[in-house]
Amino acid sequence: MTDTAPTTTLPLAPGTWTLDAAHTSVGFTIKRLGLAKVRGMFTDVRAELVVGDTLAATSLTATIDLASVDTGNPDRDAHLRSPDLIDVAVRPTIAYRSTAITGEGEDWTVEGELTIGDVTRPHTLEVSFGGVALFPPDGRLHAAFETTTEVRRKDFGLGFGAMGAALGATVKVDIDIELVGPEAAT
Repeated sequence: MTDTAPTTTLPLAPGTWTLDAAHTSVGFTIKRLGLAKVRGMFTDVRAELVVGDTLAATSLTATIDLASVDTGNPDRDAHLRSPDLIDVAVRPTIAYRSTAITGEGEDWTVEGELTIGDVTRPHTLEVSFGGVALFPPDGRLHAAFETTTEVRRKDFGLGFGAMGAALGATVKVDIDIELVGPEAAT
């Protein structure tokens, strides 16, 4: 058995990889009354991956505008934005900032800080790397990643108003993200 050196870089060209919003989705699922799932998504997402020469010099940041919640039901969306649940006046965004990235091949771990409103907690993402491909229309490299994670509402003080008790304790979040490489990375 041969020892191999740990991976020290992502399999991406160094530089800033920006979000391809048209090919990215952030969806969520939460149980209502312990029975049925309510599904939705956030339509205003921003993310950036700065790939350095090493993993220690590589960082990921992402922000979701919580007012962009869309469950397909305008009345429910308005209620989600209200002080009973998300309270977008107090918690306008979800932000994520990596503190460490490790892994190799298709399997990566991103340790970081998740901030909702004024509460920041450590949060780890197990990320699958889908690969890199040249997109002929723009002549740029595109990379795909996906992850599923859970957020405990009480950790961030979310939704314990009158209707909050009818919702599950955790929110499952599914993230499919496509990033566009730096222009020099073709």
